Amino acid sequence: MNKSELIEAMANDAGITKVAAKAALESFMSNVMNTLQQKDGKVSLVGFGTFSVAERAARQGINPATKKPINIAAKKVAKFKAGADLATAVSGNK
Repeated sequence: MNKSELIEAMANDAGITKVAAKAALESFMSNVMNTLQQKDGKVSLVGFGTFSVAERAARQGINPATKKPINIAAKKVAKFKAGADLATAVSGNK
């Protein structure tokens, strides 16, 4: 499912227009991004999952083209951990 298919599904499920569904989805994504940018930002949706930020330490890697070692800088990455309801739905166990 891509973004436009999700917008269409949201509009059908909620009985709203695609424009309203698109606005709602963009608001959700914007609020998640803004929250994760804050210090200790975390968004928890009970049953669905938790969006958070993780720190990746600096490390040494290998350039696959030259086989020479390279330094990979530390960085922050977005992380998602599925909640119990989502994990159960995906696994097929009910």
